[in-house]
Amino acid sequence: MTRPLRLAFMGTPDFSVPTLAALLKAGHNVVAVYSQPPRPAGRGKKLRPSPVQAFAEKHDIPVFTPLSLKQPAEQQAFADLNLDCAVVVAYGLILPQAILDAPKHGCLNVHASLLPRWRGAAPIHRAIMAGDKETGVDIMQMEAGLDTGPVLLEKKITIQPGDTTGILHERLADLGAKAIIPALDGWTNGSITARPQAEEGIIYAHKIDKAEAHIDWGKSAEVIRNQIHGLSPFPGAWTTMGGERLKIHKAEVVETSTEAPPGTIIDTPLTIQTGAGALRLISLQRAGKGAMDAEEFLRGFPLEKGAVFD
Repeated sequence: MTRPLRLAFMGTPDFSVPTLAALLKAGHNVVAVYSQPPRPAGRGKKLRPSPVQAFAEKHDIPVFTPLSLKQPAEQQAFADLNLDCAVVVAYGLILPQAILDAPKHGCLNVHASLLPRWRGAAPIHRAIMAGDKETGVDIMQMEAGLDTGPVLLEKKITIQPGDTTGILHERLADLGAKAIIPALDGWTNGSITARPQAEEGIIYAHKIDKAEAHIDWGKSAEVIRNQIHGLSPFPGAWTTMGGERLKIHKAEVVETSTEAPPGTIIDTPLTIQTGAGALRLISLQRAGKGAMDAEEFLRGFPLEKGAVFD
């Protein structure tokens, strides 16, 4: 690190916390944290601060939770921080141009995809659901467009067949935390030059619609596995048996020569015929219950070979 930088950090969920922790560990001076306002949570619907706010408060960093950054007073307060740079990770608010322009070196974003593929809200889910073989994080200079800014640094990882969104979320959060320090140093000392994103290959990672979670057993085993893993742990791909909705959180593709209608249990424990190939279900969840492995699930919800998912 060339010198400690005066920074603001802007983020909200768990995914953002490792990057904030890395900035502090590197010795940078994080003078302000911006996060989404506390939201009602739990049975009592008490206001709960975001993971980023909770982490920042433990480290005695001032936290700001505006509903919007469009007001001149908010923009002036941000400009008055006299920042070298702002680091943004899954913040959840649109940053007006006045905010983007305020820090000396602008605003850098940690984005969980290999841009321009999967710009937008749900890049981790979409990469798995599409069957991508690799993903990564890009450190990007922010501009007014949605994830359109030039890229300073890119780190790639392989998507494994057993990776769910939950698993990949953790791997990419750690990767982003490791990437931000050299990117920030190189950007502010002039040793890194941002490269424009390619004009081909632009795909948007639209928010997940719950309607996408219903499993169609007529599709191929690989497509269904990608759907299951991409939607795990939330919202959870689901099917029904005897009218009861069951979420499936993990599965693996297996070879089969059996001919049976799609959705049929062709082997135990819980190997299911699909439109092409078969899936062995690994982790399932009944309504009101926690996720459990297939053998534990079957002890409380017996299913025999030949049963068919609705």
